[in-house]
Amino acid sequence: MQITWYGHSCFRLDGEGASVLIDPFMRHSPVFASSFDDAITGITHLVLTHGHGDHTGDVLEIAQKIRPRLFGNYELVASLIKKGLANPDDAEFMNTGGTVSHGGVSVTLVRADHSSAQDGEPLGSANGAIIRIGNGPAVWHLGDTDVFSDMALICEIHQPKIAIVPIGDRFTMGPTVAAMAVKRFMPGVELVLPSHYATFGLLVPNADGFVSALAGSAVRVATPKVGESITV
Repeated sequence: MQITWYGHSCFRLDGEGASVLIDPFMRHSPVFASSFDDAITGITHLVLTHGHGDHTGDVLEIAQKIRPRLFGNYELVASLIKKGLANPDDAEFMNTGGTVSHGGVSVTLVRADHSSAQDGEPLGSANGAIIRIGNGPAVWHLGDTDVFSDMALICEIHQPKIAIVPIGDRFTMGPTVAAMAVKRFMPGVELVLPSHYATFGLLVPNADGFVSALAGSAVRVATPKVGESITV
């Protein structure tokens, strides 16, 4: 599997004939530095963790340009359809705990402690997403969240090997708490990638504190540069 970070919480997963884009926020992101068209080329599936604009900013344009299968919380997907989502028949309505499989990819929405609204419109629960491509490792994108002890239960049920963890503070866990969440509540996770940092001045500017807090633990930390890919 190849994992590409496009900044903030936007990641692309490529493996076994499918390409999954998570939380697309590119055109209006101050750190996105890749070609937008190149970044979405070949995308087969699109996963949304919640309805904030810094996670859904490019959804409508992507759906217009290509035809990915869209996975998201019921209220969020319904809102996007009302706003003119192209190919609404390709949208998968979901909610916390549910799993949907399509085209060799399965997505399970799990709990996240956060909010989800835009322009005063409530958009259902915020979620994390467990994503599996073919026989590859399960990837847990935590979305935006604080720490909660049932992260351990999510790991017991879904057994993710890779976790994408928000560390930016103010709106999510900060670096120290995020590292504690990994060490205490994510047994079996072998690789973590930090997210939701260094995008705006309100967020922590780098992943140094997170990396330092995980030094000496069994889990491996990867901190790709924006636009960079790693292979796992």
